[in-house]
Amino acid sequence: MPNGSLAARFLVFQLLVVAVVLIAVAAVSVTQSTREFRDIRGQRMIAVAENVASTPIVRDRYHDPFAAQVLAPEVDRAVALSGADLAEIADPAGQVRVSSDPERVGQRLDLDTTRADEGRAWSGDSTVDGTHRLAGQVPILAADGAVLAIVSVSERYPSLWELLGGAGERLLIYLGLGAVLGMLASWLLSRRIYRHTRGLDIAEIASLADHREALLHSIREGVLAVNNDGVITVVNDSACDLLGISDDAVGRRADAIGLEPAVAAFLLSGEGTRADGSDVVITTRTRVLALNRRAARSQGRRIGTVTTMRDSTELAALRAQLSSHRSVTDTLRAQTHEFSNQLHTISGLVQLAEFDAVRDLIGALTRRRAEINEAVTQHVSDPAVAALLIAKTSLAAERGVTLTLTDDSHLGTLDPALATDVITLLGNLIDNAVDVSVGSPAAKVGVRLDDSDGLTLAVSDSGPGVPVHLREAIFSRGVTSKAPVPGGRGIGLALVRLVTAQHGGDVAVTDTPGGGALFVVNLHA
Repeated sequence: MPNGSLAARFLVFQLLVVAVVLIAVAAVSVTQSTREFRDIRGQRMIAVAENVASTPIVRDRYHDPFAAQVLAPEVDRAVALSGADLAEIADPAGQVRVSSDPERVGQRLDLDTTRADEGRAWSGDSTVDGTHRLAGQVPILAADGAVLAIVSVSERYPSLWELLGGAGERLLIYLGLGAVLGMLASWLLSRRIYRHTRGLDIAEIASLADHREALLHSIREGVLAVNNDGVITVVNDSACDLLGISDDAVGRRADAIGLEPAVAAFLLSGEGTRADGSDVVITTRTRVLALNRRAARSQGRRIGTVTTMRDSTELAALRAQLSSHRSVTDTLRAQTHEFSNQLHTISGLVQLAEFDAVRDLIGALTRRRAEINEAVTQHVSDPAVAALLIAKTSLAAERGVTLTLTDDSHLGTLDPALATDVITLLGNLIDNAVDVSVGSPAAKVGVRLDDSDGLTLAVSDSGPGVPVHLREAIFSRGVTSKAPVPGGRGIGLALVRLVTAQHGGDVAVTDTPGGGALFVVNLHA
C-alpha cells in the first residue's frame, strides 16, 4: 500500500482515533481509581489515626523524652493494621516526636493545609519528603479541648500502573482487546478504501475530479448518466440546455424533473443501445435529439446507463425539405404516369381515326384539371400551397383516395418562409392521412385551411384513428399508428410538432365522426 495513498492516511488516522479512545478510557479509569482511593483509604487513615490517638499509652507517654522508643510499637501497629506505610505523632507545632520511620523523628510535619492543629480530624493530600501522599490526621485533645499532639497516618499514592491494575484485570483485558479490534477494523477498512480508490492519493483524486468536471462540461455533446434506480447521477451543461432542465437534476429520478415523456421513458427503460449501435431520434417540443445509450459497468457489475445526445434539429429540417422534394417527385411521377396513360389513349383514338372521341376526351381532361385547379385556387391564394394541394390531389387519386378541400377553407398569400413551413406541415399530414386511408371504405382525406385568427390547418382521414394512449406519444420519433414498414415510420408527425412549436403553436389529434383521425395545427405567428 503506497505511503501517500488515501487508504494509508485513513489507516493512520483511524489508529490515532483508537489510541485517543484508549487513552481517554485509561484516563477515566485512573481518575475513578484515584477518587476511590482517596475516599476509601482517606477514611481508613482517619480511623487508624483515631485508634492510635485513643490508646491510653499514647495519651500518657507522648510527652516522654523517650517517647520515640516507648511509642514505636504503637505506630508500627498502626502501620500494620491500616496497610499504610507511615505513622507519626507530632506536637502542635508540627515537630515529629514518634515515627514508624526513625529518620523522620525531629523533622517537621506539614500542617499548612490541615485542620488537625485546630482540633479537628482531617484527611487529604500531603507531601512528605517530596512524596505525594494521602494522609489522615487526628488531634490528641486535653480535657479543656487544647491540642496536645497530632497523630498522622499516611500512605503513598499508587503509580499509574498500580491505579490501572487496581481498576481490575478485566479493564486491562478490555483495553487490550479494544486496541486489537480497533487496529484490525481500521486495517480492513483501509484495505477496502484502497481497493475503491485504486490506491490513489487525495491530490490525485481531486485532480481526477477536476479534470472530469472540466471535460464533462466542455464537450459539445450532452451527457446524462442514470443509475439502476433511475436516478440521475451525472449531467453536463449541454444536456441541461438540450433537455431544458437545470443542473440540480442530479440526485433526482429522470421522470421527476420535467423531461418530455418520450425522453424520460427512454432513459428509464431497461433496454440498452440498438443492436447496430445506431442512434435513437426523439423529437421534443422544440428540438430533434439523437440519443445513444450505453450500459455503464464497474468491476463487471452494471451500475446504470450513460446517454449521449446531439441536437439534430437542423438536420431534421433538411430532412423535412428533402421529404417535401421527394413528395413532389412522387407527385410528378404520378402525374407522368397519368399523362402517359392519357397520351396512349389519345394515340390509340387517332390511329382509329376517332377524332371526335379525341376531342371529347381532351375536353373532359381539360375540364377536370380546371375543376381541380379552381377548387383549390378559389380558396387558397398562396401559389406554393395551392400547387402542393393540387399535386397531392393527383397523387391521392392514383392510390384510390379522394382528397378534398372544404368549402369554408381560406388562405391568403403567405410570407415565403411561412409558406415553406406550411408546405412541410400539410405535406406530412396529407401523406400520413393518405397512407392510413388506403384500402378503407370510401377512402377520403379532407383538408381545411383557416387564416381568420392565426393560421389553422386541419387534416382528416378515413383510417382507423389514433388510440387515446398514443395521442401524445405519436408525435415522438418512431411512434406510429400505421403498420410497420422498412425504414421505420413516425418522423413525419414528429416534424409536424417541431415546426409547429417553432411558430409558437400547438398540434392535437382527435377522432372524426366517421371514425378516422383529425389532426389540427394552430400557428400563432
